[in-house]
Amino acid sequence: MPELPEVEVTRLSFAGRIAGAHIESLRLGKPLRWPLGCEPQALAGRQVLAVRRRGKYLLLDLSEGLLLMHLGMSGSVIFGANLAPEGKHDHFDLVTSQGTLRLHDPRRFGAAVYAASESDPVAQKLLGRLGVEPLGGAFDATLFHQALKARKTAIKQVLLAGQVVVGVGNIYASEVLFLAGIRPTTKACSISRPRAALLHRAIGQVLAQAVAQGGSTLRDFSNAQGEAGHFQLAAMVYGRAGLPCKICAAPVKIIRQGQRSTFYCAACQKP
Repeated sequence: MPELPEVEVTRLSFAGRIAGAHIESLRLGKPLRWPLGCEPQALAGRQVLAVRRRGKYLLLDLSEGLLLMHLGMSGSVIFGANLAPEGKHDHFDLVTSQGTLRLHDPRRFGAAVYAASESDPVAQKLLGRLGVEPLGGAFDATLFHQALKARKTAIKQVLLAGQVVVGVGNIYASEVLFLAGIRPTTKACSISRPRAALLHRAIGQVLAQAVAQGGSTLRDFSNAQGEAGHFQLAAMVYGRAGLPCKICAAPVKIIRQGQRSTFYCAACQKP
């Protein structure tokens, strides 16, 4: 599933090129996860002012309203002029004066939803419970520790839930916990202030590194220019079960938490 770094990489790859474009038409293919919420022709003539990101959502600010896009489990977008004719897995074409924004999604768990504004109930249903953005100035170490103290579940699960801090998906949760030296099964409420500070720093560091390396391409992720990511090549523990830890040479372990694979080093990461 595309996680925050992949969504941010996607945003950066087309935001500057689509800004200022006027929408000419909108084509919908097979139904996606949620309905668009308006008639496609109603968006014709509106201007794309900017592209933002909130968690794993792309937000296209329009001259009237906004479009919220989610890549789902296997989705990706491409933006350009003179795209090839749509294929069977291309379910959303936003045709603009500067090119076409296409959502390709074989499993159709992605979505494109129109809302009148970010405060609209439609948008709030999707965005309202998201935690703090980890790459922004609002991600405060003290508030982060306070939020952890209120949660009795395993820290890996707290990170994945996205209500304390948004966007730390499965790949990056394993990586940030390794960097912070914290066992993924440790209860969030038991993490001390100094260890929470290490985790806070690791979240920002790992996610920023992932964005700089174009995200992770484990299967078919690519940005809006068709370029793959390379962070997976630098992963310390994710996907390395049984291989020697890059720090201590102990074998990397794998467990299941909430039906997701968790990778960690028992020697380097303490409860």
